[in-house]
Amino acid sequence: MAVSFTRYGRLYYLDPGPHTPKVGDKVLVPTDSGPEVAECVWAPQWVSDDIGGLPECAGPAADEHLARDETNRRRRAEGRSIAKRLIRKHDLPMKVIGVDYLDNDNIFKIYFSAPHRVDFRALVRDLARGIKARVELRQVGPRDEARLQGGIGPCGRDLCCATFLKDFEPVSVRMAKEQDLPVNPLRIAGACGRLMCCLKYEHPLYMEFKESAPRLGSRVSTPEGEGQVIGYNVPGDRVTVKVGSRRCSCPSASVCSPRRQHDAAYGTPQTPQTDDAQAGDVPD
Repeated sequence: MAVSFTRYGRLYYLDPGPHTPKVGDKVLVPTDSGPEVAECVWAPQWVSDDIGGLPECAGPAADEHLARDETNRRRRAEGRSIAKRLIRKHDLPMKVIGVDYLDNDNIFKIYFSAPHRVDFRALVRDLARGIKARVELRQVGPRDEARLQGGIGPCGRDLCCATFLKDFEPVSVRMAKEQDLPVNPLRIAGACGRLMCCLKYEHPLYMEFKESAPRLGSRVSTPEGEGQVIGYNVPGDRVTVKVGSRRCSCPSASVCSPRRQHDAAYGTPQTPQTDDAQAGDVPD
């Protein structure tokens, strides 16, 4: 089963144990600071994979748990409001990103972003007096800021980091180039201003395809005749070839291996997709 502590927030997977909650039910999730209330967003179901090491659901949330969760929610909102007011008072270049409250230890964890290191020692003292609790300030980077705040990516879906992505893997401009994407920061940057994490998803597929595909500009034989490779269609596993004044799209296996191997793998030869084009429309 999967739960979320905030609406449209990150999913956490649990072993339902003997419990069978429905989507929308409030359940208890074991955490380092004790059971916390979360909403079931994926009802329990059997999966074929052998999955181990998942925390077990502590059962449905009772009225006292819901009341405690609502109290903690109000305390977090109060802490955020006081923190913003005191940051303006101290004239610090800080932006509050998220607030956590551990009621068992009476600790506030306030996450903030800043363009550089900030001396917030005086701010912490005022916060502790104003909130009447122990306060911990933690500075986060741009990627963590986007993860905590959430939002909509260029694809129109909720940010990967705010929903299912657990670890940030390194992403480079070279990955965009190898996927024939425009090296334009406005096109390949995410909500955090850094390179989109999804550039990493299909990168191994492109690398595997280009290792076996003929190089751009090389001469190959196709069912339409001999031609020159002018482009790739990696998701479709096809190669675009210029044959005379026409272009044809062939399966990569038909131009990357001997004909008899292609016939053995694909059965009958596939008819390439062609379209009329003037010789000047396709670069040599």
